[in-house]
Amino acid sequence: MALPYCLTVIAVFSLCVICNNGVEAFHEIYPDLQSISARTVSKIHRTGYHFQPHRNWINDPNGPMYYNGVYHLFYQYNPKGAVWGNIVWGHSVSKDLINWKELEPALYPSKPFDKYGCWSGSATVLPGKGPVILYTGVINKHSNEVQCYAIPENTSDPFLRKWIKPNAINPIIVAEHNMNGSVFRDPTTAWWSEDGHWKMLIGGRSKDRGMAYLYRSKDFVKWIRAKHPIHSAASTGMWECPDFYPVSLKGKNGLDTSVVGNRLNRVKHVLKNSLDVTRYEYYTIGTYFMNEDRYIPDNTSEDGWGGLRYDYGNFYASKSFFDPSKRRRILWSWANESDSKEDDVKKGWAGIQAIPRTVWLDSHGKQLVQWPVEELNSLREKEVKINNKKLKKGNYVEVKGITAAQADVEVTFSFSSLDKAETFDSRWVNAQDLCAQKGSKVEGGVGPFGLLTLASKNLEEFTPVFFRIFKAPNKHVVLMCSDARSSSLKRELYKPSFAGFVDVDLAHKKLSLRSLIDHSVVESFGAGGRTNILSRVYPTLAIKKNAHLFVFNNGTEHITVEKLKAWSMKSARRN
Repeated sequence: MALPYCLTVIAVFSLCVICNNGVEAFHEIYPDLQSISARTVSKIHRTGYHFQPHRNWINDPNGPMYYNGVYHLFYQYNPKGAVWGNIVWGHSVSKDLINWKELEPALYPSKPFDKYGCWSGSATVLPGKGPVILYTGVINKHSNEVQCYAIPENTSDPFLRKWIKPNAINPIIVAEHNMNGSVFRDPTTAWWSEDGHWKMLIGGRSKDRGMAYLYRSKDFVKWIRAKHPIHSAASTGMWECPDFYPVSLKGKNGLDTSVVGNRLNRVKHVLKNSLDVTRYEYYTIGTYFMNEDRYIPDNTSEDGWGGLRYDYGNFYASKSFFDPSKRRRILWSWANESDSKEDDVKKGWAGIQAIPRTVWLDSHGKQLVQWPVEELNSLREKEVKINNKKLKKGNYVEVKGITAAQADVEVTFSFSSLDKAETFDSRWVNAQDLCAQKGSKVEGGVGPFGLLTLASKNLEEFTPVFFRIFKAPNKHVVLMCSDARSSSLKRELYKPSFAGFVDVDLAHKKLSLRSLIDHSVVESFGAGGRTNILSRVYPTLAIKKNAHLFVFNNGTEHITVEKLKAWSMKSARRN
């Protein structure tokens, strides 16, 4: 998210908004706290291999790219404290997306056109010229948002440490008089069109209608708005951090953002928006009609609040990029906190990035699939296995021999019959509400079964990640949950029962699960990455060596742990 809703940077009041799902707005403003930097940084819940700077606040990933053999990640960062404020573009570089070197900030407010903030944006690598950053600046206290342009000071510097903002051309885009300039932000990566123009999108809102404005340029400096947005949807509110990119109909290879290919019927497009009202992200898969500059979603999922999501947990303001070195599309996202601002100040840091994920189109063409980048496997150390272990109702089996607080777990569950599956009620349209009703301790027919992560020895604390299978008239419905309600003895934490439905074929009577466990994060991938949930949790007992990991079954149908592999994970190198 680039900006708090109706931002006034010097405000002394809270911008907290309670949304329908109970999640509070992420960027409350605390002027008395935003410049307090802890003397020492608490390591108790800091992640070992999820990206975070060495201290202070972090939110949106910005402008990720691969250039001259180096991966660059920029991000909204407060260099002075552990709550939101003083935002600059932090900058880190890597050779492998896992081990990082933190550099000095790339962008910070320094010009009249970004005096009140350098907010989210994207990077585009121009052939023969190098990378250009497009970002949102705020020019006054009334939140008038403009789009700005920055280029490397020295393209021969392998790390691109210094960036300049040419006065002669900035700002490059200003909202027109008939547009709301206070909801006009987050330019996407641009793509080259056969009509001789660069094109990109900017998120916006007209009354309550979410908008993806389309702009075109021949020189990447002078931009003209198209007569109509590339797409919009009623009653969705502000569209933050839009992302627009092609996906191949076959295979897992990613595509350069400029690939269209609809005439050959080989390419679909993805339009993702971070909805300011719900604080969740939604995407559609559809067709981009280049000649008309229109995007039309397929009718396979809802175009709005009930639509598909990358992730059903703490996951927002995501940004993808094409990695030409391995021909893949990689997705970054911010995983916000679940503890209080006071705790953030005490521990000296807040916010992490989810593990970068490779993204491709599922074989049935109706949704995306995500999986942690292959480089993450280089951190795997000691491995333990469990094979063909039968779990009867009420069985809990500990996975021993690894560092359960910092681990990677892959497991395949199988079951011999679906006859005992509970009847699915057609009124159960909200997976999160259903998970709260049918938790890990509530006996079912087929399920609940899965993992108890970050568990204390006697299960006073645990974060269950599990499946539950229901029987609908013409199909079976699979629910996946990551339920934080028992994750900590601390009462003041935000502890939701995150959940999503899984579109998976149960003909083979198997379900797979992968969970990345990293002290204060449990990032899980169900059915090969078709449904994914990231939870931020803060246990008080299940920390470091006192954390445990279990497989469990609380359903009447016997479940078999067909194959489980778990690894202790090394910490990633930082700086």
